[in-house]
Amino acid sequence: MKEWGGRLRRVQIGNALSAFGSGFTLPYMFVYVSEVRGLGSAAAGAVFTVFALAALAVLPFTGRGIDRYGPRPVLLAGTAMAAAGAFAFGQAASTPTLLISSFLFGAGVTTCQPALATMIVRCTRKAERSRAFALQFTLVNLGMGIGALVGGQVVDTADPASLTRLFTIEALTFLGLAAVTGTARMPAAEVDPAGPTAAGKSSGLRTLVADKAMLRLCLLAGLIFFTCYGQFESGVAAFATDTVGTAPSTLGLAIGANALTIVLLQMFVVRITERRRRTTAMAAAGVVWLAAWGMALVAGLIREDAMAATVAIVAIYALFGVGESLLAPTMGPIVADLAPARLLGTYNSGYALVKQTAVAVGPAVGVLLVGSGTWPLYLASMALCTLLIVALAVRLRGYLTPAQDNVRVLNVPQHELRELEAVA
Repeated sequence: MKEWGGRLRRVQIGNALSAFGSGFTLPYMFVYVSEVRGLGSAAAGAVFTVFALAALAVLPFTGRGIDRYGPRPVLLAGTAMAAAGAFAFGQAASTPTLLISSFLFGAGVTTCQPALATMIVRCTRKAERSRAFALQFTLVNLGMGIGALVGGQVVDTADPASLTRLFTIEALTFLGLAAVTGTARMPAAEVDPAGPTAAGKSSGLRTLVADKAMLRLCLLAGLIFFTCYGQFESGVAAFATDTVGTAPSTLGLAIGANALTIVLLQMFVVRITERRRRTTAMAAAGVVWLAAWGMALVAGLIREDAMAATVAIVAIYALFGVGESLLAPTMGPIVADLAPARLLGTYNSGYALVKQTAVAVGPAVGVLLVGSGTWPLYLASMALCTLLIVALAVRLRGYLTPAQDNVRVLNVPQHELRELEAVA
C-alpha cells in the first residue's frame, strides 16, 4: 500500500520522534527546576501548570490554522516553538525565564499533536485509520519508554550541564521531526460532499459546539483522560508509594509493564476491534479499568504483604495498558469520521484541548485525595468515574451513524430489496 510505504511512514516516524523527546525530558523537568536550579517545588509546580495552560492558549488557533493552511505549516510552526522552548528551558536559571520557556515548550508540543493526527487522516482511507492510529499509539508508548530510559542515563542531578544537554537533545529531536515529517507532501483535503452550503460557511467552533455527537465524545474523552492518563503517573503513583509503600524502582517496573502490555497487545487488539463497534471497545476499556481499580483496592488492603502488594501494583498498570490498547483504534477514527472535511483540524484541536485539560486536572485531584490520607475515597471516586465511562460509551452509540461506530452493514442483493419493498 503506497500510503503506508511513503507519507504515512514519515508521519509515524514523526510521532515516534515527538514521543521520544517527551519521554526524554518530561520525567526530569520537576527535579531540574526544584533541585538542579534550586528553585523549590513551588516553582516546579508553576512550570508544569504553565506547560499545561499553553494548550488552552494555542489549540483554538491551531485548529483554525490547520483548516486554512494545512497541517504541514502548523506542524513546522509547532516544532519551531517546541525546539526553541526546549533549548531555552535548558539554559534558563531563574523562575521567570523558566516559565516563559515552559510556555513556549508546551505550546509547541501541543501544536504538533492535532497536526500529526490530521496528517494520519489525510494519508489513510477510512478502512485503514484504526490500524494507523493503533500503530501511532504503539510508537508513542515505545518512543516515550525508550526516551525515558535514555534520558535517565544522561541525567546527573549533581551536574547541571547534564540537564542542559538533555534539553538541547530534546530541541534537536523536534528539528528532526520537522525535517522528517514537516517536509512530507500531504494529499489534498477531501471535498465535503455536502458542498459549500450556508451551514458550511459558519465558523468551525460554532459547528463543533452544535455537533451533539462530538460534544458527547469530548465529554467521554475528558472522563477517560482524567480517570486513566491523568492518574497512573500521578494519583496511582502516589497511592503506590505513599499508601502501599512501593519502592520507586518497583514503580518504574510497573510503568514499564504498562508500556510493554501496549506494545505486545496493540496490533493484536486492533484486529478484534476492527470487527466490533467502537463504542463497545470503549465500554470494554472501562470494564478493564474497573478491574484495575479493584486491584488497587486489593493492594491497599494487603499492603503489609510486600510481595503480594507489589504484584497487585504491577497488575494495575498492566490492566491500564489493556484498556489503552482497546481505546487507541477508536477515538481518533471517530473524531475523523465526525468532522466535516473542511473542519478536520478544528475537530482534532478540540479533542486535543479536552485531552490536555483532563490530563492537567487529573493529577491535581488524584494527588490531593491520596495525599490527604483518604485513599479509599480516591479509589471509590475513580471506580465511579470508570462506571460512568462505560455508561457514556454505550449512550454514545445512539448519536453515531453505523459507519462512525464501525458497524458492518451486510450487502443485500438488489433483487431481495425489491422483493422486500413489494411485500411492504
